Amino acid sequence: MDKKILEDYIDACEFIKETEAEIKKLEKKKRFVQDKVRGSNPDWPYEERSFSLGGSVETAADAFTLAREKRILEEQRKVASDLKLGVEEWMKEIPFRMQRIIRYKFFNRLSWEEVATLMGKNCTENGVKKEFERFMRQK
Repeated sequence: MDKKILEDYIDACEFIKETEAEIKKLEKKKRFVQDKVRGSNPDWPYEERSFSLGGSVETAADAFTLAREKRILEEQRKVASDLKLGVEEWMKEIPFRMQRIIRYKFFNRLSWEEVATLMGKNCTENGVKKEFERFMRQK
């Protein structure tokens, strides 16, 4: 696991959210039409009434394009989900202290100084940064 993948994790999480929103947007893209017609009861008394009709209008070409776009978005979301799961599985295997450092620095996007403050125990900015760098060289 390297630093680039940790940074990609954040983008993957955001990409998953954006992709799901885009899929919902595509599903709402269908065009709806509505009309009113007049008619009467089929039996006596024949009295005139108004009926509202409505539904979605979709051509075969529109349905095909929509399905293709949705499939592409689903594939992209799957790739991002795989990356996210890979990072989360790796995080389970590392020490808790390093998990906290990585979570603060990469997931919450804090500065090294803020990470050191949250870690407590007289931690310094350079100390936490060096600890992370040594850990990454080791892996």
